[in-house]
Amino acid sequence: MLRLRVKEVAKQQGLSIKKLSQRSGISYHIVSALVYDPYFVTTTDILQRLAKALGVPVTELIEDVPDEQWQREMRRRRTEGGD
Repeated sequence: MLRLRVKEVAKQQGLSIKKLSQRSGISYHIVSALVYDPYFVTTTDILQRLAKALGVPVTELIEDVPDEQWQREMRRRRTEGGD
């Protein structure tokens, strides 16, 4: 399962959702969804724009996680009521 690392990379650079949205030209609501839901389904165009705004390769925004980890995270999110 692919997991997005937008939150981690933006945090390392000290960028808020608003600033990343402005830099990338992507709506605040989409950037927010990607930050708070690392399994949010998105397009390669959006990933490329975010990577460019963050000054990193697209591959830095994606990680492959084992299905077991994904399932644990989904269970945790359901019991906690979200992120």
